[in-house]
Amino acid sequence: MRQTNGGTELRFFFLAVIGLSAILILSACGSSGVKDFSYTDHRNETISMEKLKGTPWIATFAFTSCETVCPPMMFNMTEIQEELKASGIEDYKIVAFSVDPTVDTPEKLKEYLTQFSVPDESKWHMLTGYTPEQITEFASENFESFVKKDPNSNQVIHGTSFYLIDREGKVTNNYDGFKDVPVEEIRKDLENLIDE
Repeated sequence: MRQTNGGTELRFFFLAVIGLSAILILSACGSSGVKDFSYTDHRNETISMEKLKGTPWIATFAFTSCETVCPPMMFNMTEIQEELKASGIEDYKIVAFSVDPTVDTPEKLKEYLTQFSVPDESKWHMLTGYTPEQITEFASENFESFVKKDPNSNQVIHGTSFYLIDREGKVTNNYDGFKDVPVEEIRKDLENLIDE
């Protein structure tokens, strides 16, 4: 018997999203570079590609009301930063794009970041200051990542990758940011970018 709401259709929807995300992630390394942007971070500072140029950075997507993947991803990012700090690596930034910008004000993002044991907050830029439509397009065009508001809740469906971007703004690699995060590999890859 066919279920018309909830259950089966919702499961098919999420499976389709996961499948599409996997395909996009596999091709993300072919990116020619992150296009210029100018957004507001959790300190109310304007962050642009121009400001980030010359420094490698790790990017991801998250939002403060996330009930599923974001808290583990944030924890995993702090673990990466602990590894970088232990290795004496200083020349990098961490950029997290909010996928729920209408809710995530700079103040809310700043408060959210304090919930995690961040080794060095000065390296972080939690970004907002755009429309939901803009971040959906930005994620797709620059990271080949999927962002979609769940019509039945306050949740936003998005990819769970971490992306490594070089000094020129080119995406050089991506990693699973949710489970089995290759912390050591990310450290080595970032170190290689710094040494280039």
